Amino acid sequence: MGISIDDLANEITSAVKSYTDDVTRGIEKEVDKTSKTVTKGISSDSPKKTGEYAKGWTRKKTAQGGTVRYVIHNKKKGSIAHLLEFGHVKRGGGRVAGKPHIRPNYDREVPEMVNRIKAIIRNGG
Repeated sequence: MGISIDDLANEITSAVKSYTDDVTRGIEKEVDKTSKTVTKGISSDSPKKTGEYAKGWTRKKTAQGGTVRYVIHNKKKGSIAHLLEFGHVKRGGGRVAGKPHIRPNYDREVPEMVNRIKAIIRNGG
């Protein structure tokens, strides 16, 4: 007594779907966790003249076509983020030095996230 070709095909399809669902959930959790860590890091490393800029960091989740993204942005003072990150020219001449706080957090967390995602894919979720 053997297994029919149709039953074998159904079992393979079911196993692949289960693997894909587990991996997808694992990756989504990892991206969510990393985006929280990056957001907290940016907030804690932000310049704190009044504290409003540092408190304004948040993240927004977007999902489209099976792709989940988190956009980290400053909802209160977003227009000055690049000025604080890279520095700017003073009104009366001279320059204000930048205080990198966005890119260092990204550079520290994202490569580790990529390694953890590779492990999720290898381990099937």
